[in-house]
Amino acid sequence: MSIQITVLKVLAGHPQGHASLADLKQYLAVLTCSGADWSQRMKRLAARAPELDIFTSGYVLREPSGWQITAKGREFLISIEAPLAEPALTPVALLEPVVCEKTDLPTNVVRLVDHKAQRRRPAAA
Repeated sequence: MSIQITVLKVLAGHPQGHASLADLKQYLAVLTCSGADWSQRMKRLAARAPELDIFTSGYVLREPSGWQITAKGREFLISIEAPLAEPALTPVALLEPVVCEKTDLPTNVVRLVDHKAQRRRPAAA
């Protein structure tokens, strides 16, 4: 659930990872109304942990003075925010470099060989 991800983010941003319920509710209200960017980001993160329960997983502790994120909760938050692994790229065989014969032309001039022969139009059908 994306609200639980938001709770983790808010608690992780507080000193010692602790916030009173009043403060937590205020931050949640501000963030949930802050626009589509935040909502979309939280939905993407929540999709990476569809069965999330921050209390039974031990990510957040309920205390009389408020809620506290645990070290396990911080690790979980880091893990779902990490980019997904990139697919391995298949190696590509490198071509042999073309070695041209020396010419009297300056180095900034490209010599076109048989360029007219390559540009002939195909015969009409």
